[in-house]
Amino acid sequence: MKSIELIKKWMQEHPTSIALIKYLILVIFILGIVQLLRKFLQKNLPDTNTRYKSQKGIEVLGYFFILIFSFTYFTGNIKDFALAVGLLTAGITITLQELILSIAGSIYIFFVKVYKPGDRIEINGIKGDVIDIDSVYTTMMEIGEWVTSDNYSGRIVKLSNAFVFRGPVYNYSKDFPFIWDEFNLPIRYGSDIDLAKKIIIQIASDKLSEYVNDSISKWKTVVDKYYIENAQVEPTLAITMTDNWIEFNLRYIVDYKKRRFTKHLLSELIRKEIEKTNGKVSLASSTIEIIKIPKLNIERQNQKT
Repeated sequence: MKSIELIKKWMQEHPTSIALIKYLILVIFILGIVQLLRKFLQKNLPDTNTRYKSQKGIEVLGYFFILIFSFTYFTGNIKDFALAVGLLTAGITITLQELILSIAGSIYIFFVKVYKPGDRIEINGIKGDVIDIDSVYTTMMEIGEWVTSDNYSGRIVKLSNAFVFRGPVYNYSKDFPFIWDEFNLPIRYGSDIDLAKKIIIQIASDKLSEYVNDSISKWKTVVDKYYIENAQVEPTLAITMTDNWIEFNLRYIVDYKKRRFTKHLLSELIRKEIEKTNGKVSLASSTIEIIKIPKLNIERQNQKT
C-alpha cells in the first residue's frame, strides 16, 4: 500500500512526465497497429504491386495520424493546430533540417511522380533501379561502378529523398522507356562503302524493328505531354573520313534495359556479314609504320675484376 501511495504522490508531483509517458504509449500502440496491418496485407494480397502500394499507404496514414494526434494531444484543441505547427517548425527546423527535407522529398516524389519502384534512375551520381521508396530514403539496386555497361554491381544503395531538390534526376523509364545508343565501326579505305552501308542499315532495321514500332507511339505521348519536337527513331548511319579509316557511326533506339545485349547482338551480326563479303568490306585497325630505324653503335668494354 505504501508503494502505491508513493506512486500516486509521484504522479501528482510530475504531471508532465505522466503526460509524456501516456503519449509515448499511445504512439507505440499506433505504430503496432500499423505494423500489424502491413503484415496482414503482406500475407493476404497476392499481387506484388498492390501489396507494395497498400503497405506504403498504411505507413503514410499511420505517420499522418501520429502527427495530428501529437499536435492535438499537447495543445488540447484542434483549433490550435496551425499555431502548434508554426511553433514546432520554428523549433526543429535547424536540428532536423535533413529529416524534414527528406520527408518533403518523399511527398514530392509521390505526388509529382518523379520516379516509382521499378524505374531506372540516376541521382546524385548514382545509377540504379528503384526497389523501394519510404518516407526518408529511396533504395536502389546499383548499376555500374566496377562493372561495365548496365549490369548490377550487387550493392543496395539507400539515398536520402532530399536529393530530389539538390540536383537533376535522370529517369530512364518514365514516359519514354527507350534510349538512344550508338557505336562506331572503322571501315578500311578501299572497301565497298555502299555495300558496307547496306549491311549495317539492313541488320539494324531488321533487329530493331520491334523497338522502333513501340517507340513511335510512346514518343507521340511525350510530344503531346511536353514541349518537344518529333524525333528520328529509325536507325541512322553517319560517315566520317579520318586519317586512318572511314568511320561509320550507327545510332539507334533501344529498350533501356537491353542496351548492352543489343549492342553485342548488332556487333556480332555485322561482323559475320562483313566476313561473308570476301574482302569487299574490311574492318580497319590502328597501324604504325616504321620508316627508318637508326643505327646504334654499342661498345662493350670488358673490365677485369
